[in-house]
Amino acid sequence: MEPRYFGRLVDGLITELLAGLPAVLVVGPRACGKTTTAKRHARTVVRLDREEEAAVVRADPDGALSVPRPVLLDEWQMAPQVLGAVKRAVDERPGPNCFLITGSVRTDLAAQGWPATGRVVRVEMHGLTQREITGGGDAVAVLDRIADEGVAAFRAPAERYSLNDYLALALRGGFPEAVLAPSERLRRRWLRSYVSEVVTRDAELVDGGRDPHRLRRYLQALCVNTAGVVDAKSLYDAAGIDRKTALAYDRLLTNLYVVDAVPPWWSNRLKRLVKAPKRYIVDPAVAGSVLRLDPVGLRRDADLLGRMLDTYVMSQLRAEVSACESEPTLHHLRVADGRHEIDLLIEYGDGTVFGLEIKAGGAPDTNDARHLAWLRDELGDRFLGGAVLHTGPYVFPLSERIIAAPISALWTG
Repeated sequence: MEPRYFGRLVDGLITELLAGLPAVLVVGPRACGKTTTAKRHARTVVRLDREEEAAVVRADPDGALSVPRPVLLDEWQMAPQVLGAVKRAVDERPGPNCFLITGSVRTDLAAQGWPATGRVVRVEMHGLTQREITGGGDAVAVLDRIADEGVAAFRAPAERYSLNDYLALALRGGFPEAVLAPSERLRRRWLRSYVSEVVTRDAELVDGGRDPHRLRRYLQALCVNTAGVVDAKSLYDAAGIDRKTALAYDRLLTNLYVVDAVPPWWSNRLKRLVKAPKRYIVDPAVAGSVLRLDPVGLRRDADLLGRMLDTYVMSQLRAEVSACESEPTLHHLRVADGRHEIDLLIEYGDGTVFGLEIKAGGAPDTNDARHLAWLRDELGDRFLGGAVLHTGPYVFPLSERIIAAPISALWTG
């Protein structure tokens, strides 16, 4: 029996792009569902993670593309020669709906020498969001609703979630295999295997020669500090490695879509803003697996609990960005003296911003909104609104253009 397919946020975008363009590259973490989604848009599938198929493509990449189109070239990094063949095919026979390419390695399409530059449009895909799991993958993205409606975009959900529910969702994560696992025990085993594959096989393929034991220690340091602005020295000291090695590991884990850096927001109107990025583990279940966490253990560590909730919220929003019509960018904000800090800031093309604070409590008050109120007073009309996301069931006002809303309001409506 075919496993259940969850409609993905990027399905409509892929259909639209292929209808007008020759080639689409779908990138994202390994096992996030890229192949399953891309196959639904293809007539022919070439699995380059199968050595017998990859060998044929390496020997004759141009000939391998002489198949019914659109053709899916799955895991292109296993036979990178295929990108040159895609370029030549697009140049010789331009037209829409020709190639879908998937990969689990982050690549800069603007980099000099990348053979498909200008011929391939990139779509970033991540693990399943709760909106997709509950069947709302084709609904208007919450980030687009915020752009149009401000705080009115947050609707009271019909289903109530507790703090334990949110922690369970975070520790389950968004990998389809983990979401569909028939038991918690099997889910934990799958996640542990996933982490082991990342620090051994995947790391070797992308950057051979890395010590998997030291890489795992560095990943553990990143997991402890997920959703944090932490200086590099603290991380490499905790992992017992030097600065050069830490920089290499950081680049490697970023290229494998394990770690993501959210840039700081900057404005000439506000002085002394911290310019360091905020690091996240892309899927909170990876952090939970590396640190051997469960909801009971998380509730005993307030700092780590807050970080995991922040990481979970970010995983929901990150997955929406590619599919958004409003083309938002995600940032964090922190003042150098520590007086003001906002967990996530959404910026739109017209310069307006919307702030999000994430709290583990279920009944936030005006004190929890004080940093959002400060930003509102500083920015005036540029401040679209703000929300304190919490673990209680209700949506209610806190201040002018600032509300409290359940985390689940991100996927309600």
